[in-house]
Amino acid sequence: MKLIGLASDHAGFALKQYVKQWLEAKGWEYKDFGTYTADSCDYADFAHPLALAVEAGECYPGIAICGSGEGISMTLNKHQGIRAALCWIPEISHLARQHNDANVLVMPGRFIDNEMADKIMTEFFNTAFEGGRHQKRIDKMPVR
Repeated sequence: MKLIGLASDHAGFALKQYVKQWLEAKGWEYKDFGTYTADSCDYADFAHPLALAVEAGECYPGIAICGSGEGISMTLNKHQGIRAALCWIPEISHLARQHNDANVLVMPGRFIDNEMADKIMTEFFNTAFEGGRHQKRIDKMPVR
């Protein structure tokens, strides 16, 4: 597995700390693009560097967290090579990988606990992209 990219804002900081522990327990390396404290900040400042690293192949996949998951997800998805999926239950995480080949998992830090994050990440990392009919749909995503 490649280096996993991480990003959060202040509202996602606590959950990101749990994500780091979860990854370390599996022996998986990561790069944290920030934020590094729970002080108020702007999610875009951390989403863009994560997106650029995923697009460049430096990191794969990414995990991003903000309060609702919406703002950081919207920012990530401005990048043509990013397929960020906001997942709040394992089933969404499964389908995001299986059908959409999501390359960034986004979680809502204010709405899920560590136990749910564990289930979501487990599903995300254990699900492969199905390809086939889904590939042609993914090929149509970028604005050209």
